[in-house]
Amino acid sequence: MTISALLLRQLYTSGSLENDAEGFQFSLKNRFSDALLTRIYQVRVDDNEVPLQHLLLDLGDGRTIAAADVSPQAPAPFPLRQVARVMARVGPLPNGSHEIRCDVETDSFGRLEIVATDAIATAQPPKPSIPWDPDERTNFGTEMVARRQRFVEEYTGVKLRHVAGHSFDPAVAKGNIENFTGVAQVPLGFAGPLRINGEHAKGEFLIPLATTEGTLVASYNRGMKVLNLSGGVTCTISADCMQRAPVFVFASAREARDFRNWVQEHLAEIRQEAEATSHVARLHDIDTYLANKFAFLRFNYTTGDAAGQNMVGRATFAACSWIVEHYPDVRRFYLESNFATDKKASHVNVMRTRGKRVTAEAVIPRAILKEHLRVEPESLVYHWGVANVGAFMSGANNNGLHSPNAITAMFIATGQDVANVAEGSAAVVYTELTADGDLYLSITIPSLIVATHGGGTGLATQRECLEVLGCTGKGTVNRLAEIVAGVVLAGELSLASAISSLEWVSAHERYGRHR
Repeated sequence: MTISALLLRQLYTSGSLENDAEGFQFSLKNRFSDALLTRIYQVRVDDNEVPLQHLLLDLGDGRTIAAADVSPQAPAPFPLRQVARVMARVGPLPNGSHEIRCDVETDSFGRLEIVATDAIATAQPPKPSIPWDPDERTNFGTEMVARRQRFVEEYTGVKLRHVAGHSFDPAVAKGNIENFTGVAQVPLGFAGPLRINGEHAKGEFLIPLATTEGTLVASYNRGMKVLNLSGGVTCTISADCMQRAPVFVFASAREARDFRNWVQEHLAEIRQEAEATSHVARLHDIDTYLANKFAFLRFNYTTGDAAGQNMVGRATFAACSWIVEHYPDVRRFYLESNFATDKKASHVNVMRTRGKRVTAEAVIPRAILKEHLRVEPESLVYHWGVANVGAFMSGANNNGLHSPNAITAMFIATGQDVANVAEGSAAVVYTELTADGDLYLSITIPSLIVATHGGGTGLATQRECLEVLGCTGKGTVNRLAEIVAGVVLAGELSLASAISSLEWVSAHERYGRHR
């Protein structure tokens, strides 16, 4: 496997260069795949070579290995995500910027030359700082967590009576949070069950909703009851893709146009480089958008049961590294151009999808609507038409009422990246009066980003909520997407009926206030 210089640079941990009592040190982290270090040929700082006999490796397992002792017969383990500290016992470096070159060999990738620039910063007077340990096992240990809790209490004078209480091993949160100190407890209620007639979610589901907003659970419960009486909600996923959108800068618009053609001609090679970084990510295609002298590339992937933002970032970086090495006319390149609109709603994602594009729809008989929600279908259809004008005039990205309420509450409960509510907030609602005088109601969420693997889905309470939904294990992410969409529709139906029947304020007075 050939690794580009741009990608190799990622092995170096930026900001890790520092002086210590016997010299200086820096860190390398394996961000590719499991490997063995079979030889260390050379380490240079600026123009000075560090003699091998003065180099040590700390692999984080309590062992320190002399660099000169690493050989094919006695390799050093360097598995994926392993951090190796390289310690040079040759005296400290002066303050300022330094170029570091590491010439090493591995069994998996062959000989690699890692080149990076880092700096020794001017020492600052010591200030109170949150307790932390570079060893992750120690850093997430109960003793270190207790030290951080004491630090916060002493620094602020506030006793952590509730934040400090948690029911799971802090080590579970490694990779989900830094400086773990405790938990923020959010009230959790269940609504339902809700009948889902999906292609992946079939049956009745109890819905966990984590929220501090009074009336929310009650409102969704009311909408679910009416949908169940109407035969349930039908959910359909029509698209699935996750993006990273780099931008390439050229000398002119014509060069950018030529680059677009070259990318399509070399799509197979680009796909190979991207997919080599993951067992899951699959690059479907690349959309190119030209403006001025810029070429914006929108890489479109599927990512299995993971949400995939980090996965596609890594894959796209590998692909772009290959592009830069094989297309010499690129002036500059940035991995993210703001065109994927990560954590933001956008027109491109409404049209082209980010995450899952899912539609929930139902027909609610007139008699059920009048009996349980005290509103007629004609009233809701008319109300929807009036609200469309309001949404248009305001420039809103959603012509419905409150789809982010369900999405946020379910995201918190099930360990999703809550900031992805920004994309999920865009939605398209449609209503009509059927020939029988019943109400047809549907909502399309064009950018619903959910996961049943990775991120916060493995945390204790979040995992339990996913288990309640039957959304754990391989191949369950589409089930979760359909369930979320069904819950969203229940909320739209309930709130629209409350507003149309003038019961909205009285409901909040009853359930949503502390009295």
